[in-house]
Amino acid sequence: MSFPPLFEQRERALLGSRFEELFHFPTASPVRGATVNTLRCTAEWFSASAGFAMEPSRFCPSAFVVTEPEWKPGRHPYHHAGAFYAQEPSASAPAALLDVRPGMRVADLCAAPGGKTSQLAAALNGQGILLANEYQASRAEILRGNLERMGVTNAVITNEDTARLAKAMPGCFDRILVDAPCSGEGMFRKEAAAVTQYGPGVLEQCAALGAQILDNAAQMLAPGGVMVYSTCTFAPGEDEAQVEAFLARHPEFTLCDLSECGFGRPGEANRAQGSTFPASRCRRIWPADGGEGHFMARLQKSPDAPAAAPARLKPAKPPKPSREWLDFSAALFPSLASRAVTAVGEGLVLAPEMPLPTSGLRVLRAGVPAGRVLKNRFEPSHALFMAYGADCTNCEQLTLSDPRTAAWLRGEEIEARTAQNGWCAVLVDGLPLGGGKASGGRVKNHYPKALRNLK
Repeated sequence: MSFPPLFEQRERALLGSRFEELFHFPTASPVRGATVNTLRCTAEWFSASAGFAMEPSRFCPSAFVVTEPEWKPGRHPYHHAGAFYAQEPSASAPAALLDVRPGMRVADLCAAPGGKTSQLAAALNGQGILLANEYQASRAEILRGNLERMGVTNAVITNEDTARLAKAMPGCFDRILVDAPCSGEGMFRKEAAAVTQYGPGVLEQCAALGAQILDNAAQMLAPGGVMVYSTCTFAPGEDEAQVEAFLARHPEFTLCDLSECGFGRPGEANRAQGSTFPASRCRRIWPADGGEGHFMARLQKSPDAPAAAPARLKPAKPPKPSREWLDFSAALFPSLASRAVTAVGEGLVLAPEMPLPTSGLRVLRAGVPAGRVLKNRFEPSHALFMAYGADCTNCEQLTLSDPRTAAWLRGEEIEARTAQNGWCAVLVDGLPLGGGKASGGRVKNHYPKALRNLK
């Protein structure tokens, strides 16, 4: 492909004879991938069941390179069920480097559209808390929808500036991902806008924004915590030189060595400003490595770093019991019957069990919207079925090959074969496709119109 002249001139100067080698694309078109949501299923089960050609990705144990020429991920029932996220394979690498474990407090500060965020949620396995933040309001809504589809139950989704988050939550997190907004040089082949918008101003603006977000992330990270910084660009000012400058501002951090991660190549010393920066500890994925392009650095905060004053949490008022919810959950979701629900607007929400100090922040969602009470009856939400549908006591069981599956995703009423009268979860091979209401041998479709396969 042809690159912007400014970009090619810089890269040829930095790489010399290696330019042709590293910017060799093994395939004529962008590589496509599927990252499995292990909250739903194992990678082994998915590859055996999904019905399209794929091969394991070198960048993440739960990711695959899709080789099916006619693959349409958004129309696949398993996509609707949140079993996978379609993303360029190398994009799955940064989250896998963060070493997230159940019970941690984790933040993704530039989270939309949600592929990496869903990987972090899967690593938490429903335990601990996940802050998923996106500054742009429209992208934050896309993030909210994707995490709902993936069945994430322990996320707090915010639409905030990271400076406000840092002020509200100093030292709160064990792990932080900063997949920074960048000049997108790794997206040249995928997105025409990355080429047309490219220029010196974009490079400078993205480097400055990345520095601000990193500084705010440093404030939010607890002593001993780990942060991964990543971009999908090759620009020195956003990559090695960015990390070098951050370490100069924050001597309490050290740069971890990623040489044993099993993919990519070392960072490049001539992309930093000083001769002593250990660039080889960073990691780069070049087009020749099978990805469009990624840069990653893992940074650890000293356990001896000064600890921030703990954020104050307002004592939660005991929620008022909802008889309608108690009756509904006891019948259909016994595992949730002991969970308290809180009123948010006109609805009821299953809040995360590990709270965050979000007072005064723009919160789009915290936990799982359970539904609302209408005319003394509980009406469940789509989100409830997507999060907990596999645990529902009344289910309509579908399979990938069942014609009713495609009909359901088109918004049609389907024959009830396993569900009894009343609200029921609709499952495809055990994966949730929302909820419906069975009556007289039929299941009335409550799958949201905006999500249906209408074309």
